[in-house]
Amino acid sequence: MSLKAHILLTTALAGVFMAGAASAQTASGATTVDEVVVTGLRESLKKSIQVKREANAVVDVITADGVGKFPDRNVAEALAHVPGVSVDHQFGEGERVAIHGTDPALNRILVDGHSIASADWGGNPSDRSSRSFNYSLLAPEIVARAEVFKSPEARIDEGSLGGTVIVHTRKPLDLDANTFSGSLGYAYNDRSEKGNARASGLYSWKDSTGSLGILLGATYDKQHLTRAGVEYFGYSGGDSFDSAFTYDASGNVTGGPTINGAAPTNASLATLRASRLPCCINFAYFDQTRERIGLSGAVQYKPTDDLEFLVTGLHIDGKYNNYSQSEYSVAVWTPTTLQAATVNNGLMTQGVFGPKSNGDTAQLDTNYRKTTIKNDSLNFAANWKPGAWDIHADVGYTKATGGKDPEYLFSAMTSAGFTYAFDGKNTVVNYTSDPSTPGTFASRKNGTVNRNGQTFTGFQLGGVYTGVTSDEEAYGQVDFKRDVEWGPFTKIRFGLKYSDHSNEESSAGTSDYSDTPFSLADIKTITTPADLFSGLGATGNATQFTTIPKEEVIRLLKARKYSFYSTDYGASFKVDESIAAAYVQGDFEQNGWRGNIGGRFVNTNDDSRYWLSNDNGNTYVPAKTMNEYNKFLPSLNVAYTLGDNVVVRGAAAQVVARPRYGQLAGAFSRDDNQHTAGGGNPDLKPYEALNLELSAEWYFAPGAMLSAEVFHRDISSYVVSKTTDMQLFNPNTQKTETYSVTLPINAQDAKVSGLLVSFQSDLPWGFGIQTNVSYSEAEVQDYNMPFLSKYTVNVIPYYEKGPFQARLSYNYRSSYFTGIGRLNSKDSTDGYNQLDFSASYKFTDRMSLNLNAQNLLDETYYSYSGTKDAPTAFYKNGRVLALSFAYKM
Repeated sequence: MSLKAHILLTTALAGVFMAGAASAQTASGATTVDEVVVTGLRESLKKSIQVKREANAVVDVITADGVGKFPDRNVAEALAHVPGVSVDHQFGEGERVAIHGTDPALNRILVDGHSIASADWGGNPSDRSSRSFNYSLLAPEIVARAEVFKSPEARIDEGSLGGTVIVHTRKPLDLDANTFSGSLGYAYNDRSEKGNARASGLYSWKDSTGSLGILLGATYDKQHLTRAGVEYFGYSGGDSFDSAFTYDASGNVTGGPTINGAAPTNASLATLRASRLPCCINFAYFDQTRERIGLSGAVQYKPTDDLEFLVTGLHIDGKYNNYSQSEYSVAVWTPTTLQAATVNNGLMTQGVFGPKSNGDTAQLDTNYRKTTIKNDSLNFAANWKPGAWDIHADVGYTKATGGKDPEYLFSAMTSAGFTYAFDGKNTVVNYTSDPSTPGTFASRKNGTVNRNGQTFTGFQLGGVYTGVTSDEEAYGQVDFKRDVEWGPFTKIRFGLKYSDHSNEESSAGTSDYSDTPFSLADIKTITTPADLFSGLGATGNATQFTTIPKEEVIRLLKARKYSFYSTDYGASFKVDESIAAAYVQGDFEQNGWRGNIGGRFVNTNDDSRYWLSNDNGNTYVPAKTMNEYNKFLPSLNVAYTLGDNVVVRGAAAQVVARPRYGQLAGAFSRDDNQHTAGGGNPDLKPYEALNLELSAEWYFAPGAMLSAEVFHRDISSYVVSKTTDMQLFNPNTQKTETYSVTLPINAQDAKVSGLLVSFQSDLPWGFGIQTNVSYSEAEVQDYNMPFLSKYTVNVIPYYEKGPFQARLSYNYRSSYFTGIGRLNSKDSTDGYNQLDFSASYKFTDRMSLNLNAQNLLDETYYSYSGTKDAPTAFYKNGRVLALSFAYKM
């Protein structure tokens, strides 16, 4: 942990206990609140604490501080303030949440208690075959409350290792008639130097009897994201350069490139062979416009006190078109042109490579992806209370589509020599031919091409690729609840649920060729901004290069001479999953004790359809694998009230989480340039875990709390990726070659434990503070737990007095393992600091002006391979400043 983090942690804890002691002197006991009209930040925090206090499970809550006014512009960012919850900021804003250090795909989100389908835009590395949801798609204006259940109850859907987020949306009968809230704003990103408008509106009506209500909500959001990055495409071994040296008959080195400034010796060559070097160093320019339209609605009808019907719907339409421009040198393409190497601490930190007369040394890729994300959900609910019974029923359908439709790829090559150097913080790449000169990059030297029985002299342009994802679910459930007097039991609950889920990806594309050679000097070009990579420690002439606009990419591909279409069988699959569940739960309360005990029985059927090849990819045949398993998942939640203000909780549960859909398909994809491949495993078993929770909460004043929480996850059959070498046919070279193939297997047990401390209280003179600190660690065999940070810290001071309120939000998370990257790289992300600020001023009870500033530190997102001196990526996303005017009545 860094010195800065230690100082911050110490200061935060000192403030916690000092403020707690001061507030304890005036504590007057907790007050049970049945209904709170939340009108500001302070009241929102009080309501959240009250809901947490009354819960039977281990739960944290975020409550909106007004109709249409969630505390953050992004639901994931708001959840990041909850102890034990963290988000990843690779693209600036939080998109998915990890709970207690578990992969976001192993946690669930339920909207009003039911599932929501998930799809994402093509090119997002955090889109891991669904089961996770991109929270940036969910408009915060429609959210009334978000609950994070860290310990499950039998009545809540299974499928989470870390926890379940339940989002509660607004209902018309809960609001006054003719409630209206609306906002109009403008957001500016200082890295893209572009701003966009944003608007939202919500209207709720109900009749004079309060029996019929209608709610409609709409949001429009647009942002322009420009991300600069220096990327290292995995690490190769120094033995890649054996062919650059000469040897005598005994195998002793006699000549070749210098190593650490001297002629090579057997010892220095052995050091080089044992080292790692970046396969490729890429200067990446990512440009994306994210435009989202969200519509939500609810019709609520309550003809009697005992009968209620509710129809809710959600529609999201997002355009995530993006343009990536990548210029990367490839050291392993040029083993015989190596002239000098420098090895430090097991890394080849410098390399000098001469030009290559008969091949390529570097590549320029331009990828223009068109993506429309659509999400539609419709739910019908009924609640009937005949006598002592409370019967609730849901039936619904949710579907999402996304992906690349299509992606235009254009590539050009250079044979120029280059030098590179890096030290973990700085990167230097220089080409012998200036990459900002259009003639430096030209067509690939394909020569004679054999495709689909046709032989010709061609020069590859690239291709047009389509990868469309679809995710949908139909479900129905019925829940029964009855008040009882059976000893300590006060309620009995039981119910049934059935869901039919389908996740599918269809991928295909073309390989396009010109019949004449070309260079960028022959076509329309642009040059990247001179300061694009500022702040990333990047120097050398590689930091500015000539590329082409996306319109030119499309024109060139449409003007191709030869085009060959093929289905990408390795990336095409469909997984049908049906789940039948039944549960029984008893709620109890007696002599200060309360809680629930129950069990959930789950039957899962997976039907995986994919393609297999028995002749190294020449032909494919359809394949199908079916698996079924049953699980019984008991759970126990206990809370005990000590005196008036202290609640002690304990929880134990058996839980499961299912593998990603892409992992369950046997589909197999490959990169014939990098000689890597990967696929799924339809025989994967679900993750299983025993979850234990223990917490103590001291409610020492209204709206104030000091708590400590200990958790433990004992996970079995954890899915990990295993990489082995396989001989596969390479269609580019028409030869059988060695590929590094990665497949998922159930091979690892893991234990995760942690301690969380939280404090929240008003302070004098209108100030207040929220703060929490989390410590987590894992016991694993081979790999660390993905997304598990050892430390997370939130410090959120706020001020609210009269018409003005302000909040400063600081979040820190320490480094965490992210997954297996290119060339079997064990990738991690370094510690990250996020500082946000928000303020608002009420002109009247109806009108307010709101300011929101995100990523004030403009933190560098840094990831690395194994050790921090071996980088895999540096990214800058820029600061975002948003100003909005809000009106309500």
